[in-house]
Amino acid sequence: MGVLGVGVLVALILTLGEANKQRNRAVSLQSHSYDVMVLAGRLSGTIARSEASLGRYVISGDQQLGQLYYEDWRRAGDQISRLSKLTRDNEEQHVLIDKLRVAYRARGEQLSLIALSTNYGKNAQALARFYQARESRALDDINQALDSIIAGERSLLVRRTNAAMALVDRSTRAAFVLSAFGVLLLIGAIALGWLTVRALTGRARAQAEADAQRARAGELALAVAEATEELRSQEARLRQAQKMDAIGQLTGGIAHDFNNMLAVVIGGLELAQRGLANGGGDVGRHVESAREGATRAAELTRRLLAFAREGAIDPELIEVGALLSGMRDLLDRTLGDGIRIEIVAAADGACVRVDRVQLENAILNLAVNARDAMDGRGTLTITAKSGHANGRDHVVIAVQDSGCGMAPEVAERVFEPFFTTKPVGKGTGLGLSQVFSLVRQLDGEVAIDSTPGRGTVVRLMLPLETVMLQQPAEDEALIATPQDLQSLRVLVVEDDPRVLAATVGALEELGHRPISCSDPLDAPSLLDRQAPIDLILSDVLMPGQTGPEMIAALDYRHANVAVLFVTGFAGETHDVAMFGGHHVLRKPFTLVGLERAIAEALGRSRPDATHSIAAE
Repeated sequence: MGVLGVGVLVALILTLGEANKQRNRAVSLQSHSYDVMVLAGRLSGTIARSEASLGRYVISGDQQLGQLYYEDWRRAGDQISRLSKLTRDNEEQHVLIDKLRVAYRARGEQLSLIALSTNYGKNAQALARFYQARESRALDDINQALDSIIAGERSLLVRRTNAAMALVDRSTRAAFVLSAFGVLLLIGAIALGWLTVRALTGRARAQAEADAQRARAGELALAVAEATEELRSQEARLRQAQKMDAIGQLTGGIAHDFNNMLAVVIGGLELAQRGLANGGGDVGRHVESAREGATRAAELTRRLLAFAREGAIDPELIEVGALLSGMRDLLDRTLGDGIRIEIVAAADGACVRVDRVQLENAILNLAVNARDAMDGRGTLTITAKSGHANGRDHVVIAVQDSGCGMAPEVAERVFEPFFTTKPVGKGTGLGLSQVFSLVRQLDGEVAIDSTPGRGTVVRLMLPLETVMLQQPAEDEALIATPQDLQSLRVLVVEDDPRVLAATVGALEELGHRPISCSDPLDAPSLLDRQAPIDLILSDVLMPGQTGPEMIAALDYRHANVAVLFVTGFAGETHDVAMFGGHHVLRKPFTLVGLERAIAEALGRSRPDATHSIAAE
């Protein structure tokens, strides 16, 4: 009996030990399956959150929402990689994950096009693509793949659980048989009871540790949320500081250029004044020098305001070589003295139809990126030449630098919205995507060739325009020429007394009879008293009432009086509806420009006349 009792005890111990070992293995496998299912569910939530951020970005145009979409979509890709590592021992799950990757890439291309359209301001097109993408096969494939992965892991979990239960059941039956023999042995019964108590105690301890881990996870999640909020606040303050620094640099540069130009103007006028006092013969030359300095200052102001505006696209026929030559001063001021600029225009008068400001901004964006790649010192070469590709004639604009170049994996992504290699706060990742959008909108092509250590060249291939637009003959008949103008009675409405006096003097110099009005509210009574009036020349922004508001409020008896608006603010001249179709002259203007604008205003005084702007 002693030998039998020892044998029963040993068999019972081995059976229970194997049962515990298999139970631990089953618990480990179950935990692994839960990890896979939880990660798959988290991946589904990340994708849904990314698409929701994109939807809000399409509706609001807020670039921060676009950044959230891009980060969540990239995080989803990382979660797919982690899911692949978790299931590396399961061939069936690997097949599903490969399908998930393919659908993820296809869906990413669809969403990237939506973000690109929104970034370019095509909100209607982006919204249409977004609703169309909701029915995408790629999205269904992602959901089906995730559902299949979760279902497969759940099925595997059920099989593993059943196997573990079957093993436990077999172990229980064996223990029961052995216990039948051990009933006669008190020692065997005591040992079996001790092992049972120990197993229950371990389970209770494990449950307590699991509860503690969940509590710690909740505390960690709260701490992460607080840290994230603080990080966003710090980022906002950093962006504001960078914005103020950029404004300071821009102000300093503009002040430098204007001081140079004002020095020419003031010096020329002083020399002319001395020449008049002394009877010298160089007065004309000094006045011409001052006028040239003032003209350059006006041109700088026009370029800065045009560059800063966010207006509608205004395509026009542009000669590429002349555009590049005209940008040299702007490029010199923007890139600094450390960059040597070479412009080679071999396009032989080739023209493209494009918005001038957008094309200048695209070239300037490429030039600034090239400067950063050269670390502020090097050679920037801009070339323009005609070419033929894909059965079409093109004008190829190439921007080449002697900088550090890019790796192939970076060059493939430079045109993606929000992608940037610059540090946090140093770039938005939107400049090159805007260049890409402009070229694609013009039905052109863009290519980049970069080698690490040997520089980068970006080529913009724009469709060549071979036919110049002709102004219809009937439109020409509507516009009077300066030689046809008689002496006109002109009501001048201007709140600034110096500008009012200068404008009145210019009109008198042209042979007209101006009537001064310093308050737009007095204009109706002056029109009644001084009738007939041939032309109303009015400023736009004035206290009490704007120029367009004043014209709109006039009595019907003055509806046929020609109107010419004068303004120094670049942004407002692009709002056609604001001026009711009347002509607009931009300050500062010359006598020739004023005379031409008056002639056009008289020719376009009909209610259905076309809106235009004289940039004199």
